[in-house]
Amino acid sequence: MGRPPAVRRWLLALSCVAGGLPAIPSAFAQTVPDAGSTPAADDGLWGRDTLFGDLGGIRSRLGDAGVQLSLQETSEVLGNVTGGVHRGAIYEGATLATLSVDTGKLLGIDGGTINASAFQIHGRGLSATNLDNLNTVSGIEAPPSTRLFELWYEQSLLGGKAAIRIGQQAADQEFAVSQYGALFVNSGFGWPTLAAIDLPSGGPAYPLATPGIRVKAQPTDALTLLVGLYNGDPDDNGSGTSFRVDKGAFLIGEAQYAVNGDGDGLPGTYKLGAWYNSNRFADQRFDDNGLSLADPASDGVALLHRDDWGLYALADQMIYRVPGTKDQGLGLFARIMAAPGDRNEVDLFVNAGASYKGLLAGRPDDTAGLGVVYARIGARARDLDADVAAFSGSGRPIRSGETVLEATYQAQIAPWWTLQPDFQYVFSPGGHIPDPEDPSRPIGDAAVLGLRTTVTF
Repeated sequence: MGRPPAVRRWLLALSCVAGGLPAIPSAFAQTVPDAGSTPAADDGLWGRDTLFGDLGGIRSRLGDAGVQLSLQETSEVLGNVTGGVHRGAIYEGATLATLSVDTGKLLGIDGGTINASAFQIHGRGLSATNLDNLNTVSGIEAPPSTRLFELWYEQSLLGGKAAIRIGQQAADQEFAVSQYGALFVNSGFGWPTLAAIDLPSGGPAYPLATPGIRVKAQPTDALTLLVGLYNGDPDDNGSGTSFRVDKGAFLIGEAQYAVNGDGDGLPGTYKLGAWYNSNRFADQRFDDNGLSLADPASDGVALLHRDDWGLYALADQMIYRVPGTKDQGLGLFARIMAAPGDRNEVDLFVNAGASYKGLLAGRPDDTAGLGVVYARIGARARDLDADVAAFSGSGRPIRSGETVLEATYQAQIAPWWTLQPDFQYVFSPGGHIPDPEDPSRPIGDAAVLGLRTTVTF
């Protein structure tokens, strides 16, 4: 008996990527090159840090002048073999180019860094195409575009104990970031799903950076404090060059505490944070007259609330280190974020998991991971669903929440190349929303298979 057409299409796409399409790191958090360093000596194709090596000495000469260039490409295929709105497979990719300048070396301004980065995003996302779910199955899924990402200047102060960064920035590059969660493909392990859904345009996070200012202070070796102030809605003209500052304010602050950073014990980092947005937010159930938005007598204009806010906590902790190694072993992570349910579709977000580097003998740089993501629909949004069912007399599903389980394995083929097979299972896509092809039933649970490959040029 032959395979179903959707499965055959998925296998064909998977084989194309396995055949050599290039890609980018698993967690889509930008790593700023160290402009003060010089590239290491070329150790041959399989030992060098980048595919193209030192380019005949060009990178070394630029590094000596304080200039670092980086180019990374991510390609992946993902397909849902069961569930979702439709079954099938997609290809998507994103290219990230970054320029970093040490102003001390190049311009004589000690302690300064200039950073510029841009994306070329291509393909189509599985969540938007086939699943309609909350926790986007890939952290690189975004509308196709060629766009400026970040463009900022940072100045180190007080002997490196403080720094200020000014310019176009994305908060997800520094705030609410989990070290061990960075392994995973699902976007919920990066910028929290709650913020991505509730904040205007998803907040200042991939692929939308926005003008802002960030202050960092490190009063002790263990304690780090971050505060960032950004434009309240990063929606732009599609090229990343609108540089708007007139859409309210988004303020986020975070305290980080590191334990055993000296290497003697098992390292860990614990973070507490809060965010605030000054824009107006629509009530999830009531109109401006106090009627349910589902009531036929409603004017359909949602009650507006002033401001929005959220709290979060995060923990990364290594619990076992392979003897004689620095970072091989088992690390655990957990993160929680909450926001008011009257003005937010998602009012609670949780993720957790485990990451093990060097699990297989002879593969010290490979990393395996198992994680879970949960996004809960707020009570007021659930009540609106019940109102819709009552007023329409239909048996429409009522939303509750969405859970995603992910198992992944990142194989380090070379310092510049990784391959990452991935499996996700999405429970109640969209939080148990109606299937558009049959509103009397919810979208079916989805099993997602994928392969991501990363190349640093």
